[in-house]
Amino acid sequence: MKKLSMDELNRISSEEFKKKEKFPLILILDNIRSMMNTGSVFRTSDAFRLEGIYLCGITATPPHREINKTALGATESVEWKYFEKTTDAIKLLKNKGYVIVALEQTSESKDLMHFKPDKNKKYAIIFGNEVKGVENEALSLCDFCIEIPQFGTKHSLNVAVTAGIVVYSFFMKLA
Repeated sequence: MKKLSMDELNRISSEEFKKKEKFPLILILDNIRSMMNTGSVFRTSDAFRLEGIYLCGITATPPHREINKTALGATESVEWKYFEKTTDAIKLLKNKGYVIVALEQTSESKDLMHFKPDKNKKYAIIFGNEVKGVENEALSLCDFCIEIPQFGTKHSLNVAVTAGIVVYSFFMKLA
């Protein structure tokens, strides 16, 4: 076994990335406090060549040193937009035909392991604030919620970790 070199990885440039077909998924970051979490979500979005990220409320926007620490240049490849209100981002996407899904623990959440996305639909997934979760106003506009089953004492995962899990799950089910 040999570790692959950077040349062997066949990495594409940011310009090439922008021209490639995107995986039909948009991530909505609803008032994320940590810029490192935001940067990590950019990096995950780059890895799976997602359509984009919508940064909302207090979520910081590039360029910023703290975001760049974890994004490692992904802010240059991944499309992003800023919205003062998360509800405005949701309404825009709904008008474009996206299914709006919140990652949130609710009385009606669907288990991510059993959720089967429809290959003929485009999805936008909302990830909420590290303490308060998805804001109630945004939640009321969602088509449904999903959650990651958890079996420990916290029932809480870091937002960047959850984004990685959910994006990978959608990718595997839709690719």
